[in-house]
Amino acid sequence: MPINIPKALPARRLLKQEKIFVMDEERASTQDIRPLNITILNLMPEKERTELQLLRLLGNTPLQVNVTFLHTATHESKNISKSHLDNFYETFEDVKNRRFDGLIITGAPIEHLRFEDVNYWEELTNIMEWSKDNVTSVLHICWGAQAALYYHYGINKFPLEKKCSGVYQHQLTDPTIELVRGFNDEFNVPHSRYTDVSMKEIKEHPELKLLAHSKDAGAFMIMSENGKHIMLTGHLEYDAGTLGEEYERDINKGLTIDVPENYFPNDDPTKQPLNTWRSHTHLLFSNWLNYYVYQQTPFEWK
Repeated sequence: MPINIPKALPARRLLKQEKIFVMDEERASTQDIRPLNITILNLMPEKERTELQLLRLLGNTPLQVNVTFLHTATHESKNISKSHLDNFYETFEDVKNRRFDGLIITGAPIEHLRFEDVNYWEELTNIMEWSKDNVTSVLHICWGAQAALYYHYGINKFPLEKKCSGVYQHQLTDPTIELVRGFNDEFNVPHSRYTDVSMKEIKEHPELKLLAHSKDAGAFMIMSENGKHIMLTGHLEYDAGTLGEEYERDINKGLTIDVPENYFPNDDPTKQPLNTWRSHTHLLFSNWLNYYVYQQTPFEWK
């Protein structure tokens, strides 16, 4: 089934080229079904790229999905036009009286800052608090996952000696959990961050389950006992070339940075990397939408 997005959204053309089923508002309004309403708080600087990556995944399910994009009102985005935000995004103030079946909070390249020093931290905590009663399930990605662990469960991040950048093999802790249904016992995940969270603290927390981890990249997939919050410390949504583009950007900034691990063939940045995580990415988003959103959300919010 399709995702319902505005006709003029730039990602729409690329999604249709990829044969992703896209529907506009006019056609969606004629269908006598209950679609899922998903909102995406997009904190990434290159918002159009993240839109495409997430819409591609939300569109590969048997469910009709209405998508609402949010941006922060307390932070001015520098890498996207104001007209794009005005046309395709809303703020929390616009939606705070609505209820959503699912919420995705993306990562952001600000992990060097204390959470309280982020200029939209208060706004983000208001959204996370609102989500407790107004969203069925929340998917948190990378820095968004670290923010959720800190705000909801008191688990802080800590700095790494060097950037965790590469594609790492992960192991499941419990393959019977619905979120990882169909996963291989081992699977690859891209990571790109300067901070980490304590696996020990996660394992010892009574409200959390560690579902997947890596000996090189640490805790990856964490879920609250009730399935309300799902936290991914890596970037399953990344395209094959995203880590390479980040590496080139860091080099151009003059940063001392290692080649992403296990990413380029033979660790040669001149060679084209392969996407070795795509199938598990689609499976995770499909499982989340089915088991933790669709199966749990009320047909009508009271």
